[in-house]
Amino acid sequence: MDASIRERQPDAGGLGLATSPPDDAVPPALAGLRIALVHDWLTGMRGGEKCLDVLCRAFPKALLYTLIHRKGSTSPAIESMAIRTSPLQRAPGVFRYYRQLLPIMPAAAATWRLRNVDLVVSLSHCVAKSVRVPVGVPHVCYCFTPMRYAWQGREAYLQGWSDRPLRRAMAGSLLNRLQDWDLATARRVSHFVAISETIRGRIAECYHRESTVVPPPVDADFYRPDPLAPPREDFYLVVSALVPYKRVDQAIAACRRSGRRLIVIGAGPDRARLEAAAGPSATFLGWQPDDVIRDHYRRCRALLFPGEEDFGIVPVEAMACGAPVIALGRGGAAETVADACGRLYDLPTTDALASAIETWESEGHPHDPAAARARAESYALPVFRRRLLTLLADVAASRDRHAGVPRPHIAAAGAGKRRRRDA
Repeated sequence: MDASIRERQPDAGGLGLATSPPDDAVPPALAGLRIALVHDWLTGMRGGEKCLDVLCRAFPKALLYTLIHRKGSTSPAIESMAIRTSPLQRAPGVFRYYRQLLPIMPAAAATWRLRNVDLVVSLSHCVAKSVRVPVGVPHVCYCFTPMRYAWQGREAYLQGWSDRPLRRAMAGSLLNRLQDWDLATARRVSHFVAISETIRGRIAECYHRESTVVPPPVDADFYRPDPLAPPREDFYLVVSALVPYKRVDQAIAACRRSGRRLIVIGAGPDRARLEAAAGPSATFLGWQPDDVIRDHYRRCRALLFPGEEDFGIVPVEAMACGAPVIALGRGGAAETVADACGRLYDLPTTDALASAIETWESEGHPHDPAAARARAESYALPVFRRRLLTLLADVAASRDRHAGVPRPHIAAAGAGKRRRRDA
């Protein structure tokens, strides 16, 4: 392992002061604050960890709390933090099955102990936002989504037990308890920040709370057009985890019908089934490094994005490279993919995607690469950093002006009332 990837020990006396190199300075309101960061788990470098990386660079002496940490699985900036895990870290082989431990994750998160801290920032899609903070200390939650299995993903989870009614009933009861717990612990957050308007709506629906939208970052310095600007090639592209909810099967079926070439970059448990249904016009490359993905963004006729995502970084990466995007007009893509950047379609079906491709081609592939690039630049990493740190600075300044944590705003009537589907 690279010598720079290590777990740093905390300074004497608990949390250190937030400091940064001169070229990465934080707003004055944050300088000198004792800051704690909380993240669900650290097992790979995905979109959530890229957001965390920005905060670790800004506050390298903060303590970082998480359920489990696979050493060496994230960026050097994250690996160099003083990381505090939960008792789950000691479970044998936990990195193979940790997602199955959802029922006990709340108890594991309850073991985090935060003291001597001025500001807490959690990055949460599961239990991180439940962290208990000292009285009067602001807690800002950067929310990727309310706990999915307890809310929007509830029915999809229960469908797996449709042929076993007793277990379905038990699973439904568990999800009821998780939903109650998730709603109750939302009250520990003083300020919610959503990754998209889609998630802002979910926070209002599930937690009855207001939130501010700060979209996650794309590395627009790395993902950029080919300087030689060669013509685009005759293939469509999918970059995705190969799991059912991504709807990669719809992209495959739409291209198979017309014999269009499709290249699929990604890995996952659905790969064998998808390859069996693909036919000769589709090529599966497995997962690829970033430079290979960038090369395909630069060369594809268009990126196909049939899934409904909370935000969806892939279309923004493709636009940063000047690529057209044909995407389902729901979730984050409805916010990021503008008309000049490709085409949105309305229904999550193969027919709708196939029709969108046909219409786009018959109209002569309308697309403005410069507009796509400009759109992506509005989500660039420096923009994200400035927005998020400015928000944190405003929260810190508000704490200085008012004793205690600001009273949470209620976004809808009936806060505390659980809305659940039948188990």
